[in-house]
Amino acid sequence: MASDSIYQQIHDFANRADPYSLYTELRKTPVARQEDGSYVVSTYQEIVALLHDPRVSSDRRNLAHPPNAQPGSEAGPAGFLEAFIGLDPPEHDRLRRLTMRHFGPPQSPGKVDSAQPEFLEIITGLIDGIADRKQADIVDDIAYPFPVTVICRLLGVPREDEPRFHVWSEIVVENIGPGEGDPAEREQKRQTALFALRQYLAELADARSKEPGDDLLSGLVAHDGPDGQMAPIEVVATAALLLIAGHETTVNLITNGMLTLLRNPALLKRLRHEPDLVIQLVEELLRYEPPVHFLTQRVALADIAIAGVTIPKGASIVLALASGSRDPAHVHDPDRFDPDRAYNQHLGFGGGVHHCFGAPLARLEAQIALTELAHRLENPRLVADPPPYRPSSSLRGPRHLLIEFDRVNPRE
Repeated sequence: MASDSIYQQIHDFANRADPYSLYTELRKTPVARQEDGSYVVSTYQEIVALLHDPRVSSDRRNLAHPPNAQPGSEAGPAGFLEAFIGLDPPEHDRLRRLTMRHFGPPQSPGKVDSAQPEFLEIITGLIDGIADRKQADIVDDIAYPFPVTVICRLLGVPREDEPRFHVWSEIVVENIGPGEGDPAEREQKRQTALFALRQYLAELADARSKEPGDDLLSGLVAHDGPDGQMAPIEVVATAALLLIAGHETTVNLITNGMLTLLRNPALLKRLRHEPDLVIQLVEELLRYEPPVHFLTQRVALADIAIAGVTIPKGASIVLALASGSRDPAHVHDPDRFDPDRAYNQHLGFGGGVHHCFGAPLARLEAQIALTELAHRLENPRLVADPPPYRPSSSLRGPRHLLIEFDRVNPRE
């Protein structure tokens, strides 16, 4: 079976519930050229090397044949957002520093940890909300509203506006990377949704410039320091990135975590009695069932020789993170979920200069949600396995996760 056809099968929705056997086949050719001229990298060592290689760009304008600009996209080629995720140093570094100063170390070292009581209050309220039932959807009732509420509060987006931005966010996510349907049509849908989201956030940013608060959006708008001040388009693009990435991937992380625990009832029982287990459990989850399977926005800035293949300058590079984290050359017995692993280096948050900005927040949200669900749901069990999945193969997770339970225990 040719490696390119394996890669196409991974993106076939019929394989969404379990792509891992296909990743095993894909790894037989660590760097595989596809029909469209892109190169898929599927083994751990090679992925890590490219994540740290300065000859690999995250700026799609460096493609040998970059896509054309779309109407209403001041930033350049289609799909390109002027946020640090799509830029290279030094522009990336400046924007990331300007954003991080309002979110984490060194200027705001306790921003995430200090919010832990508030996060616990949110998840407690959501679980209390299903206390009079015997069935719930982990996605709709818990895993979606929790990170959405958190990112709205941190960023300064009105929670009541969720129905508006949810539609745009979902369209963006479901049309990221390869998928079913016409690529040009998928990209046009994504661009249209991004443009609407950016217009909405531009209005919020303008309001914050006149009346700033203590939220992250106000910080992005108002701060002017050694790195200068963000331009309005940079503020809007950064806010869009944080709003989408700040909840969509965490929804998958929490849902995949609960699905994995329900498939491993002994571990679910352990978590009830060993709350500290959740730290290792979430790390193993990021390796075993990660929310992000592919990084597609990478470009070779020069000819790169790796694993016996030369990736030519200007070629698109796809990093199969989920495959790399299950590479048996890197980790023993990779298809077994084992939170007791003594060594667990995974690709769940990418790596290099683009290591996930929100990793500390995602870890904490997943730890809190899974701990509380394990403690408070009495005898939870799956209604359907496998559950129905979302369309995206790049940001992979169940669309619904229906469970039954005997009761919701009061919080201790």
